[in-house]
Amino acid sequence: MLNRFARALFTRLFTPLATVFVRLGISPDVITLVGTLGVSVGALAFYPRGEFFWGTVVITAFVFSDTIDGVMARMMNRSSRWGAYLDSTLDRVGDSAIFGGLVLYYAGEGEDTLMAALALACLILGSVVSYSKARAEGLGMTANVGIAERADRLVAVLVTTGLVGLGLPEVVLTVVLALLAVASLVTVLQRIFTVRRQALTASAE
Repeated sequence: MLNRFARALFTRLFTPLATVFVRLGISPDVITLVGTLGVSVGALAFYPRGEFFWGTVVITAFVFSDTIDGVMARMMNRSSRWGAYLDSTLDRVGDSAIFGGLVLYYAGEGEDTLMAALALACLILGSVVSYSKARAEGLGMTANVGIAERADRLVAVLVTTGLVGLGLPEVVLTVVLALLAVASLVTVLQRIFTVRRQALTASAE
């Protein structure tokens, strides 16, 4: 949902910054790499210590690199399969670092097995959501369905985690992680059934 409604807005917001980077001769790939590193450091350096607010601030400062590098690539006429591949691959790294940071906190200092399990479920199912689409496309089919796309999951977990760091009751994060895990599972099933229909139709033909 957010991918459809927010992408155009963020593209307009970050176009001036992307223009500056292009004029400085910076490669979109560099922005992709730096953004992933920043997200990973923010998640793995702050979340495991329970510093949810500052971790979220650092992550947010770098998470929009995903938009900036795309704008830069279009400006430089460098949109390519390589750029798309690098971007998608490193997105998985950043996402895993975010949920992994929560797993580390709740499995350690936070001492909450349920929260650790929910964060781990979000990490695993989020990866499967992405893989199910990529694998379908690799087989010549499509899986552009689902109620929990990457942007939706990121916004939900970052906003809630940041607010918990400011004093919001932790039970809210519990509910959000549970809902994200369920929504991710539903999305995986939606994509599996969508691909199955396409595969059966192709076989019948």
